[in-house]
Amino acid sequence: GTGKTGAFLIPLLHRICGATQPGLKALIIVPTRELAIQIDQNLQAMAYFTQVSGTAIYGGGSGVSFEQEKKALSGGADIVIATPGRLISHLNLGYVQTRDVQVLVMDEADRMLDMGFLEDITKIIKALPEKRQTLLFSATMPPKIRELASKYLNHPFEVSLAVSKPAEGVDQKVYFVFESQKTQLLRHLLSMHTFQSMILFSSSKDKVKQLGKDLRQLDVRVAVIHSDLDQEQRNEVMTDFRARRIQLLVATDILSRGIDIDSIGLVINYDVPHDAEDYVHRVGRTARAESKGMAVTFVTPQDAQKLSRIQRLIEREIPVGEVPSELGATPTPEDLLSAARKKSGNRRGNGRSENRPRHKKPSQGK
Repeated sequence: GTGKTGAFLIPLLHRICGATQPGLKALIIVPTRELAIQIDQNLQAMAYFTQVSGTAIYGGGSGVSFEQEKKALSGGADIVIATPGRLISHLNLGYVQTRDVQVLVMDEADRMLDMGFLEDITKIIKALPEKRQTLLFSATMPPKIRELASKYLNHPFEVSLAVSKPAEGVDQKVYFVFESQKTQLLRHLLSMHTFQSMILFSSSKDKVKQLGKDLRQLDVRVAVIHSDLDQEQRNEVMTDFRARRIQLLVATDILSRGIDIDSIGLVINYDVPHDAEDYVHRVGRTARAESKGMAVTFVTPQDAQKLSRIQRLIEREIPVGEVPSELGATPTPEDLLSAARKKSGNRRGNGRSENRPRHKKPSQGK
């Protein structure tokens, strides 16, 4: 809720709204379809009283949508928001007109690299005029991002904001449980708290599907979103969620970044995210624009190291919630400490230092 989209769209519109020549003038590259759609919606609202035209280009559509995208990329739109893979499909067919592009925006650049889009991004950049303005937005600055910036940005001005912490309005809690207790605890929390709008994050699409089935037995309006849904289904789910026809959305990390939905009261981390930064992004879905919200995280002994990294990043210890006694014995601090030491020992045994950067492979099925 910091207004990042407006921060690049408003100056971009100001820059090109006086142009008289038709044709593609700005290209915005994003990692996911949902983010492309959201930025396009922002663009349509902001450009309503201008002559600037824009469109979103992403995979999963019909042949009709592909033809509409072709028309836009052939000179029928001033601004195009695109996912890398879909744009490459059009570039390969040879009709994309890029000679008048003045601005390239790479949004969520770190996420695009995590998803394995480096080769596509490189090909897209090579298809653009050398003389242009390039803006790169990234929540984190790992070596690959710095390498990308130094390679394709010409003496860039760098702006760093210390925003890698959840908003003050988020009431955070962790619950120490065993894996087998998570679903029972989830049912308990949903019976104790009533929110109009909630998101649950899980680590894989298979878990998301199963949780969706389990939760439909409760008196909660539930839907799931993951990469197996086609684009029309995903759009329908997001529309229903924004309209409050869906109360609880169960999702993979496909929704953890950049998606702006007002008044989400509760975020549940059913699984602890692998990276500490992803925790901040997930929790950042609530308490947006100075509102209040709640975020709970289920932590098993195997997650002890991950929790430690999260607490170091946000520079605070997250309060521990009380697990209902009817769930039985829960992990003790000693269990968590023992599991953390065991993992740390295994890592040293593998010749990998805790502080040495680890390169992630592109995630599958998220």
